[in-house]
Formats: sequence, structure tokens, C-alpha cells
Amino acid sequence: MKKILIVLALSVVFVGYVQQNPNIISAYAKQSSSNSQAVSHAYQNKLSDVQVKGLGRVSRVLPDDNKGSRHQKFILRLASGQTILIAHNIDLAPRIPNIRRGDTVEFYGEYEWSKKGGVVHWTHHDPRGRHIGGWLKHKGRTYK
Repeated sequence: MKKILIVLALSVVFVGYVQQNPNIISAYAKQSSSNSQAVSHAYQNKLSDVQVKGLGRVSRVLPDDNKGSRHQKFILRLASGQTILIAHNIDLAPRIPNIRRGDTVEFYGEYEWSKKGGVVHWTHHDPRGRHIGGWLKHKGRTYK
């Protein structure tokens, strides 16, 4: 019974917040859409070496790539439906612990075209300072 009351109370608070801030959902949707459009544009035009920012849901967590520089790998599904591979260098940035299917991840990195939807890498700082630093955001924490 207590759980039901807690869920009900949280629902009332959420509905009240959305009513007081009616543009919050449309602003979030517009931001996600425009960010996804940059990735979609790069994919459709077979572009590479493009800095992109976006948001997606983890559709699959892949094993780490431990050959050469180590990379944490997972696939994100964007709001547009397109999927991209995230290749996050864990020799230069912390890995995202306990990432799971369904989690939301925001990203900023360099897009490389591929037939399967593309790869986003450089989601970390550049210790030499020659490349734009990227990042990943997961559950309120930034990994760079």
C-alpha cells in the first residue's frame, strides 16, 4: 500500500511540474531531434570526421575491444530509429560502469560513416590537445 501511495504522489508531482512547464517536453524533443538530425545527415551523405552530439538508448552492450587501445563498445538507438556504435576509449577515459540495455546515454564525439549506421568515437579528452574533446553522459555523470 505504501508503494502505491509513493508512486501516486510522485505521479502527481510530475504532472504538476509538466503543467507548470509545458514547454519542457517539446524542448527536449526538439533538442533530441536536431541532434539526431546531425547524425542522420552524416549517415545519409556518407560523411566522416564530423563532430556530433546526441542522445540514445542502449540497444546492445558489446564486449570490450582489448586489441590496441581498449574501447568500451555499445550500440545506441537514436530517436530517429538509426543505430550507432559507440567506441569509448577506456585507456583515456573512465568506462561507464553497469551500463545496461535500455539506459539513456548522451554523447559528444566524432562520427565515422559505416553501412551499419556509423561509429562515434573520440568520446574522451585528447591528452595531446590536438583534437576536440568528447564525452559520454550516463545517469548524471560525465565520462571524458
